[in-house]
Amino acid sequence: MEDSVSHFTVYFEGHVQGVGFRFTTFNLAKGYEVTGFVKNLADGRVHLEIEGDRDECVAFIKALNEEMASFIRDKTQTEVERTREQKAFTIR
Repeated sequence: MEDSVSHFTVYFEGHVQGVGFRFTTFNLAKGYEVTGFVKNLADGRVHLEIEGDRDECVAFIKALNEEMASFIRDKTQTEVERTREQKAFTIR
């Protein structure tokens, strides 16, 4: 697919709300060429959507996992290729 990027959807479970998870994710994203968003869900999970070069996305998710490891109990992750939809990285 021309002009396609890797797109990752990640749901984090554990003690991931009220611990600066979104703020940490937002600040960490500044060091990577990724776009997307992070937001809290009503069920206590954190939802992350990122897109960009696959290696950048993978490195970003790995760094986030390491930074917030003590708060993450489990995560589910999916990856697809698609055209870019996000222009920046935001907290929602």
